[in-house]
Amino acid sequence: MTATTPETEAPVASMKNIGPQSVKWLAAIGVHTRRDLHEVGAVNAFRMMRKLGYNVTPVMLYALQGALMDLHWNRIPGKLRDELRARARADE
Repeated sequence: MTATTPETEAPVASMKNIGPQSVKWLAAIGVHTRRDLHEVGAVNAFRMMRKLGYNVTPVMLYALQGALMDLHWNRIPGKLRDELRARARADE
């Protein structure tokens, strides 16, 4: 998503899986729009929130990825969940 469109500029609050608390945590790391989340990526956003001390769980990681895929977090395939968790733990 490089072009600016109404979809890329949509606030993260309008994305699937993103509730009020997630919006606050995402804002704290500078993620306000769909494009912001796309550019940062689910894993990096998760790591950044964790680094700030937020109590993020793997469900948040799945929710962020699901938001990017327009898919409910519990519909993320198991193999992708495993990959996301492994990437989130890398370099710890």
